[in-house]
Amino acid sequence: MSDIKDSSLAASGVNRIEWALQEMPVIRGLMQGLAKERPLDGIRISGCLHITTETANLARTLRAAGADVVLCASNPLSTQDDVAAALVEHYNIPVFAVCGESTELYYQHIQAALDHRPQLTMDDGADLVSELHKGRTELLSDLIGGTEETTTGVIRLRAMAADGALKFPVIAVNDAMTKHLFDNRYGTGQSALDGIIRATNILLAGKNFTVVGYGWCGRGVAMRASGHGAHVIVCEVDPLRALEASMDGYRVMPLMQAAAESDFILTVTGDKHVIDRQHMQVMKDGCILANAGHFNVEINIPALQAMSCSSHRPRPFVDEYQLKDGRRLCLLAEGRLVNLAAAEGHPSAVMDMSFANQVLSAIYLLKNKGRLENHVHTVAPEIDQQIAELKLLAMGIQIDQLSDAQQHYLSSWQEGT
Repeated sequence: MSDIKDSSLAASGVNRIEWALQEMPVIRGLMQGLAKERPLDGIRISGCLHITTETANLARTLRAAGADVVLCASNPLSTQDDVAAALVEHYNIPVFAVCGESTELYYQHIQAALDHRPQLTMDDGADLVSELHKGRTELLSDLIGGTEETTTGVIRLRAMAADGALKFPVIAVNDAMTKHLFDNRYGTGQSALDGIIRATNILLAGKNFTVVGYGWCGRGVAMRASGHGAHVIVCEVDPLRALEASMDGYRVMPLMQAAAESDFILTVTGDKHVIDRQHMQVMKDGCILANAGHFNVEINIPALQAMSCSSHRPRPFVDEYQLKDGRRLCLLAEGRLVNLAAAEGHPSAVMDMSFANQVLSAIYLLKNKGRLENHVHTVAPEIDQQIAELKLLAMGIQIDQLSDAQQHYLSSWQEGT
């Protein structure tokens, strides 16, 4: 059983899924190798993920490893309907996801994924785990563990663990070096700007482009916006990140100051109402607001609506609000993930490593069943190293190795000057 938009889109979805797989050599290798070993044989996995071409290849790999997989969307606007159709019709993987679904349907789909009685969960934002703990506690006895792929989700899960509310171990895939160094920085950097450009078709060169938050995602966005010729401003609350942004060559200032001169403002913080009423009150006419954080709470949309006398949609994914004082502010993708709502998400090459972490972490959870505490765990270092080595091999890149003498020197203390 599934709930998708249109099964006739399946052929298009298959073509795009196979196209993405060409840029995912690590996943290809895992898919082939795990099909022989089947380490997840019979394990029920529910994934609340962005239903994209790359996610389809993750699901195919899990199936090749023997898992019984069901997917639902982790965002109402990020589903690629042709991919959902292909997963159901061609790959026989149940999917509950429709692009543009209402909030009510979104949560109904999460419940449908939980009806699968998962033994392992895979989350993008922790909605699946949250709903499981809030309303489906009868399923907790089946749970071996879960994985979480977003900064926002890891923050939520660590809060749950601190409160003693988390009832099974979760691996923070987001914090793997082969995830955040590449997916967050290069993936978000490219795809967020792709979404903004597709939605607006406005030249970035010469514009004031403010990045709110200088984590790995913010670093990537700032780097790519600068490459487009934009004048980049960074807003931060962390003094170390603010200092780093300044030394990376960007202007650093409070958001109230930046708001008054920005042509574009993009949030990548994982926090609530980062852009608030007081910032909107000083923004330039025509300022474009977008969000690349997981949830649509980073921009105070109710405040924007309350300040406006009307709104209209001049282009897909662009809502232009006419303020009562005559200024116009434009909100992209309803404040949701602009890189997935207005574009296609991260390039396959970086999701290759992120999803390899998902697969190998799922196997790790199964191998360590009953031995991990109900906390948020980091990805095992050997998994990170394995993925990096596989990616380098696929790219045809060779590196040096330490000699025995060098290894001995690094593990001893007797030698000095």
